[in-house]
Amino acid sequence: MSRAYDISDFAAFLRKYGDSGRDSESRKEEPSRDASQRTRPDRGRNQESTLSRNGYDRSRTIYRCRNREYSLRESEVQTLTDLGKFRMVPADDLARFAYRGDRSQMDSDLRSLSRQGLIEQRSIEGHSSYSTRVLTLTKDAHRLLERAQLVSHRQTIYHGLVKPKEARHDADLYRLYHKVAREIADVGGKVRRVVLDYELKQELYRKLSRVDPNKELAYERIRVANEYDLKVVNDKIPVPDLRIEYEDECRELRRLDLEIATRDYRPQGLAEKAKAGFHLFARQQDHAKLRRVLDTQEPRRKPVSSTWWPRILATSPASSS
Repeated sequence: MSRAYDISDFAAFLRKYGDSGRDSESRKEEPSRDASQRTRPDRGRNQESTLSRNGYDRSRTIYRCRNREYSLRESEVQTLTDLGKFRMVPADDLARFAYRGDRSQMDSDLRSLSRQGLIEQRSIEGHSSYSTRVLTLTKDAHRLLERAQLVSHRQTIYHGLVKPKEARHDADLYRLYHKVAREIADVGGKVRRVVLDYELKQELYRKLSRVDPNKELAYERIRVANEYDLKVVNDKIPVPDLRIEYEDECRELRRLDLEIATRDYRPQGLAEKAKAGFHLFARQQDHAKLRRVLDTQEPRRKPVSSTWWPRILATSPASSS
């Protein structure tokens, strides 16, 4: 009987199954946390130096945006960046990954950001093992990140909570990202950009809406899908929950498309995600049902293995410690 693959299995096949990028422009580096501070322009900001404590840089920088001034630590800038990239981040996950478990430091930063009108805290429906407090950017914070060039021009950022019904599902993405990013780093890779399904869908819909009506739609759909390294399945273009673009140890750009599956997925929809080549993740309690669905929708001629079947049904954020 095949087992459910864990996130640790990623290291063995990242080189083999990470999709190579085609756009040389995409090779431009997204600034790292340290490098971004060195390369940011000095216009409209002043530095206030203070002593460091507990490994954190306590100095603050004054950022000016639309006749307002914001005083931010580097850790606060990084928090704003994370919230913008993922639209929403659970407070527990932010403490664990961004602050390495230092909740007092996180609470101090959040109070500062909230006082300056840069973040909002919301509650979402969850379950007993998951935090229900999530953090999002405000519109002012979104504007600040863009105008102060605090994120790469290639990285899309978001603010506010758009679809409350999907919040619980979307909130899992931040933890999943950190687990996969860790595996990428362990094999010598470096994450350059994250792409949420919102961005991919928007770009796909825009391209498809401009298709010449005199051309064959089926062919044009395949052409557009290929532009984004996606596939057409049953006359549709499935889109992953999260795409991670990273450089491998040879500095070749690659992509991983990740999908968090739940027991609410319809069999056909789950099968389409699998056929599209996405790496599938699920909560532990959903494994058995989802395996049965995949077995029914996509019969296999031999047992599943990570070398034969590059699509993984692994432990999702909610079931791992």
